[in-house]
Amino acid sequence: MTPRLTAGAGLAGGLAPAASPRAGARQVQRPDGRESCPVCPSLAIMARDPAALGHIRDQVGSALRGFLAQQRAALLGAGAELLPGLEALEELLAAGKRLRPAFCYWGWRGAGGEDGQAILAAAAALELLHASALVHDDVMDGSDTRRGRPSLHRRFAIRHAEQRWRGSPESFGMGAAILMGDLLLSWTDGMYHASGLPPGALRRGQAVLDLMRTEMIAGQYLDLLGQAAGDGTVDSALRVAEYKTARYTIERPLHLGAALAGFPDGPVPAAFSAYGLPLGVAFQLRDDILGVFGDPEQTGKPAGDDVREGKRTVLLAIARAQAGAAQARVIDERLGNPELDEAGAAEVRAVIADTGALAACEAMIGEHVAEAVAALGQAPITDEAKTALAELAVAATARHG
Repeated sequence: MTPRLTAGAGLAGGLAPAASPRAGARQVQRPDGRESCPVCPSLAIMARDPAALGHIRDQVGSALRGFLAQQRAALLGAGAELLPGLEALEELLAAGKRLRPAFCYWGWRGAGGEDGQAILAAAAALELLHASALVHDDVMDGSDTRRGRPSLHRRFAIRHAEQRWRGSPESFGMGAAILMGDLLLSWTDGMYHASGLPPGALRRGQAVLDLMRTEMIAGQYLDLLGQAAGDGTVDSALRVAEYKTARYTIERPLHLGAALAGFPDGPVPAAFSAYGLPLGVAFQLRDDILGVFGDPEQTGKPAGDDVREGKRTVLLAIARAQAGAAQARVIDERLGNPELDEAGAAEVRAVIADTGALAACEAMIGEHVAEAVAALGQAPITDEAKTALAELAVAATARHG
C-alpha cells in the first residue's frame, strides 16, 4: 500500500485529488481514510528550515523535559541520593542534535502522517535510547568526556572520591553509569507508549523499535569485539558502521515513523532503506574523521580519542592498508594506547593524511550521500519529506562536530 496525498501535495506514486477545506492547505489521505489537518510546521518555517530541525529540536526537548519531570517523583521516591544521577541524565538529554527523532518524524511525514505533539513525543523516545548507548559506550571505551563535560561514569567516580566513600571510585563510577544507562533504555518504552499515538500505531511501531535496539546492541558488541580481536579490514569496519550507527541512526528511525503512519512494510520503508543505509554509513565515516581530526570545542571530546580507544574505524583501516612499513608501525604502536599524547596523535593524523586515507574517506562520504539523495528521486513519499531528507543528509554529514 502506498500513502495517498491530495493533489498539490506532491507524493510520488499516485495522487488522489480531493476537495480541500481551506484554499492552499495540503491534506493527507491516510491509510485509514482520515484526512489530516493542514501541514504543520508552517510553510514559513519550512521555507527557512526545510527539515524543520529547529521545530523538531524544540518539541523533542520539551517532550523530554516533561517526561523527566514525570519520572522525578518515582525516582526520588527511592531516596534523595538519586538526585545527582537524575541531574546528570537531565544534563545529558538537554543536549544533542536530535537527528534520530528528526528522521523518525520525517519517516512519519513522508508516509502521510500529520504533524503533532504525539509523533514528536514518540520520536523523542529515541533520544533516551541514544543516551543509553552513549553512557554504555563511554564505559566500554573508558571515555572521560562527553559533550564537553565529564562522562557519566567519570562524574560518579569524582563524586565517590570527593565524598571519600569506601571502595574504588572507578568501579563505583562504572557501576552507577551502567545502571543509569539501563534506566534510560527502560524509559524508552515508557515514553514511546505514553506519546499519545493510537494503540494500533504503537503496536505497528513496536517491532521496529525492538529491532532497532537489538541491532544497536549487536553493533556495540561488534565494535567491542573489533577492538579486541578484529582483523582491521575495511569490510569489518563497514559492518560495525552499519549496525552500530547506520541502522539505528537513520534507517530504523525512518522505518519507525513509516510504521507508525501505517506503512510497516512495502515500498515506503524500502525507499527509506535505500536512502538511510548509505547515509548512515556516511554519517559514521564523518564521525570517524571527527574522532581523529575534530575540534574538541565542537565535538565535545578530545581529538584522537578513537586512536586511544583502539577503534578499528574505516578511516584507520584504510590508512593501515595503504601504509608503508614505517607508517604501519606508527599506527600499530599508537592504536589502543590509553596514554597517547597529542604528539603521538599528531603522528597518527599525519599518517592518515599522507596515506590518502583521509581523502579516500571524504570521497566515500560524498559517494554515499549522493547515493542516498539519488534514492529520494523515485521514493513514494511526500515532496516535503524529500526536501527535508535531502537537507538532513547535509546536516548529518557536515564537517563539524
